Amino acid sequence: MKLLFIGGTGLISQAVSRLVISQGHELYLFNRGRRQDFVPEGAKVIEGDIRDAASAAEALRGHEWDAVVDWIVFTPDQARADIELFRDRTKQYVFISSASAYQKPLRHYIITESTPLENPYWQYSRDKIACEKLLMDEHKASGFPVTIVRPSYTYGDTMIPAAINSWEKPWSIVDRMRRGKPVIVHGDGTSLWTMTHNTDFAVGFAGLLGRPEAIGEAYHITSDEVLTWNQIYEAIGRAAGIEPKLVHIASDFIISHWPDMEGGLLGDKAVSAVFDNSKIRALVPDFKPKVPFAEGIRKTIAWFEAAPERCAVDEEWNARCDRLIEAHERARTAAGG
Repeated sequence: MKLLFIGGTGLISQAVSRLVISQGHELYLFNRGRRQDFVPEGAKVIEGDIRDAASAAEALRGHEWDAVVDWIVFTPDQARADIELFRDRTKQYVFISSASAYQKPLRHYIITESTPLENPYWQYSRDKIACEKLLMDEHKASGFPVTIVRPSYTYGDTMIPAAINSWEKPWSIVDRMRRGKPVIVHGDGTSLWTMTHNTDFAVGFAGLLGRPEAIGEAYHITSDEVLTWNQIYEAIGRAAGIEPKLVHIASDFIISHWPDMEGGLLGDKAVSAVFDNSKIRALVPDFKPKVPFAEGIRKTIAWFEAAPERCAVDEEWNARCDRLIEAHERARTAAGG
């Protein structure tokens, strides 16, 4: 197939890009050319900015695609621009939504694609829901060939996944563990979560491309392994050669001091998430997640340690953690805890 990925070098998309190249597809990446290290051999790069509609249309003029995947659509306006740009130019358009769009709080802890979409805590998720509605309405009205994919927490070499970590400098949590400093776990650490390695995600995702049965449908693609957050943090520590010191702080207390965490906690990671992958597996029988978190996080730690410059530490985030832990201890002492 002739494929176009808008982006294609990010945390999730880089694994899909590598896989579709290995499968023999012709892959074009349309992006700003800022992550050349993650462009797989064999991909053709068209440099440009998808947010500049006129220049994007000119850069892509003359092309038609078997599938277009826009990895960086976050708002309805961006989705609407893609509809206009790719209408009649692709047999399939894949929108990357988010599993955080599912109902919060859940009425049932097992999530299927028919679980309602409703997130009162996170604007990011509400925007994804609005994009889904816009695209599905367009599919019903004009036949726009949309497929919706909802990743959950997906990681790879470049991400040390934790509910509370520095996004810009993810090595920070490992550095904190190795220095013997406590790391914050929301709640009591026993809520359930699903971590998905990007190579496992890629198998399910690639299997949707070019499939007429996937048009007008939504799929989540996640691991089948279910872990508690305590187990996740302990696995990160073991991969780093340390037994981490965990301090458990209620999500509400965290948010009272860090309001910017409301979406990521109450709108996502503070809620148990167990996914039924029957729908993706029925269409893509090859989707059989193979990378347990303990193995995947060891590979991630090794990737960071292979180049010291990757192991940058976010000292501002560190100080923020220290202040939150101190505030929590003061509150416990005042309450006689």
